[in-house]
Amino acid sequence: MSRLDGDEASLREQVALLKEQLAHAQRLTALGELVSTTTHEFNNVLMTIINYAKLGLRHKDAETRQKAFDKILVAGNRAARITNSILGFARNRSGAFEPTDMHKLVDDTLLLLERELSKYRISVERQIEPVPRARANPNQIQQVLLNLLVNARQAMPQGGQVLVRLGYDATAEMVDLVVRDNGCGMSPETLRRIFEPFFTTKRGPDSSGKGGTGLGLSACRDIIEAHQGRIRVDSSVGKGTAFTIKLPIARAEAPAGASEAVAEREVVL
Repeated sequence: MSRLDGDEASLREQVALLKEQLAHAQRLTALGELVSTTTHEFNNVLMTIINYAKLGLRHKDAETRQKAFDKILVAGNRAARITNSILGFARNRSGAFEPTDMHKLVDDTLLLLERELSKYRISVERQIEPVPRARANPNQIQQVLLNLLVNARQAMPQGGQVLVRLGYDATAEMVDLVVRDNGCGMSPETLRRIFEPFFTTKRGPDSSGKGGTGLGLSACRDIIEAHQGRIRVDSSVGKGTAFTIKLPIARAEAPAGASEAVAEREVVL
């Protein structure tokens, strides 16, 4: 091996190491933001439990106590779902793929962001069809979905609606996940650069304290690339933006040419 070849190999190794470190930092950032968001929701659940426990202790009649017990049970079950969702997000750091229930993944992710979306007057429409399990790393796909939902929320500072659709493309043997907002949309110039590392249209933190580093969508692209999937973005200024993710079903063969880029606004990864 020539010295030049050795230098190129060393450079590739350094780039690969830096990308791995960047991905790790991105995961930690996402987990930190998630914990911050859900801590408030969990506190609300605890206050519900405490208040209805006090109500049950103050009143001796069976009807009031039964109502208090029912409310405590509902709140307790909600707290358990929040905890399980956070634990699910934190597990599976190995990068291994597994048959993934996309319906549950969508439900868990929306649960974690429910308070934030409600606070900013974002309603959620779900169009969920029965789909096969996807071949995926659930932790990583949840990161992608969280990123897209937070971006959608930030694109609608005055409130709006997010559509989350889950469907099955039987011809391609792919699970389709769509996140669509009716926010400000993007110009053609922005669309051409949307997956570039470090590119961002954000100018610092918003009212929730969340800003942008330009790494989010680039990281999403890398994650989908590792899954041999496809990601497409369609957007119009003033009308909104839609991201479509296609993931191979479990035990399905990866589609040919899955890592090649496609021109214009569809990126095949």
